Amino acid sequence: MTSKPSISWSDLTQRRRILRSRRRLKQLQFLWRILIVTSILGGSIWATTRPVWVLHDESNQIIVEGNHLLSEQAIQSLLPLKSPQSLLQIEPKAIASALKSYSPIADVTVTRQLFPPSLIVQVQERVPVAISLTKRSEGSPTLEPKASIGFLDQTGVWIPSKSYNSQVRSKLKSLNLKVIGSPEQYRSYWTQLYQAISRSPVKVTEIDCQDSANLILKTELGIVHLGPYTPQLNEKLKVLDQMRQLSTKMKSSQIAYIDLKNPQIPLVQMNQSEELVNPDTQ
Repeated sequence: MTSKPSISWSDLTQRRRILRSRRRLKQLQFLWRILIVTSILGGSIWATTRPVWVLHDESNQIIVEGNHLLSEQAIQSLLPLKSPQSLLQIEPKAIASALKSYSPIADVTVTRQLFPPSLIVQVQERVPVAISLTKRSEGSPTLEPKASIGFLDQTGVWIPSKSYNSQVRSKLKSLNLKVIGSPEQYRSYWTQLYQAISRSPVKVTEIDCQDSANLILKTELGIVHLGPYTPQLNEKLKVLDQMRQLSTKMKSSQIAYIDLKNPQIPLVQMNQSEELVNPDTQ
């Protein structure tokens, strides 16, 4: 049998000394890591709370881009920011969500920029395509306003007139199309209706949607009754275009309105008469 090597007392002492040295080294490394992390964290907090990293309402650190109808000051006033506020405490998604709830704004992108410290707000505005006039219905309370004026974009979003300053409102009131009626009455088909009207060779200046059973157009050829909105609208507008020669058969002062409820049989309601006339028989 082989004998185990003997370990001297001095060897054991040396090994203990080495183990203690290694433990001290690990403890020092751990303490250094804590010190470094604490320093970085403390430095970051200190840096972000310095005045240069704080946004102020009156500063030029808030940059608005993409606005045409809304002023930069108007958009800045809508920002849900506290003043002053650390740049890194700001949540861009929350700000974008708040701005998109404002009807004149279709989309928003908010980004923080550290050098130089600033907040960049890129907006996409809705483009009004028509004036919206909501008339008071008969029999409604007398305290209800007679009419509410606003604007519509091509998707049917209603934008209050007060959303814009007086200069922009004055400019938008020159829009060539007016829509009468509550937006809830025609919102479901507004996009299709607007596209058809926009493509029509006959100029349309007003759409009366107050009676869902009968859309009434004011056109360059006169008043037109279309009946309820249906996918036949494009066909009805084509028939209307074919009736341009109507003025050669009868005077415009004699015509109360053109009836296109059935595009296969276009009719004309004459003034001072209760009868509908087929223009093709005149």
